[in-house]
Amino acid sequence: MPRRKSTETTTLDTEGAKIGEPVPRAIIDINTASVGVPRQAEHDLRTELSALRKQVDTLQQQVLSAGRSVKSGAGKAVRQTEAVAKHYPLSTFILVAAAFAVVAFTSRHVSPPRHRRPAALREIRDFYDRMRERI
Repeated sequence: MPRRKSTETTTLDTEGAKIGEPVPRAIIDINTASVGVPRQAEHDLRTELSALRKQVDTLQQQVLSAGRSVKSGAGKAVRQTEAVAKHYPLSTFILVAAAFAVVAFTSRHVSPPRHRRPAALREIRDFYDRMRERI
């Protein structure tokens, strides 16, 4: 049968803990040298819920306004890009081709070659093949 939980708080020993003494499982307040959870004042749940609803409404409005501003900024960027492409089609084509070439060049030189295996792996594979031939 489990022990009853006490609702009283006990004071801490100011001399220090003794070896083998059980450690209390509770909140220890250093200022008052008491152990336990202090009593919480009871709040009205309706006021807390209404405050939470107000916070949620405020967050929803902020997210909606941020989404609208991002959408308008993206639309503006698209319109500007279309205008530049209409006025300067050759320059736009050259710019896109240069960007594609840079990406292709860097991706080819950054990634390691796939056909070569590391030396240690090659040696292990060769050793394994020699052992299989002997068997």
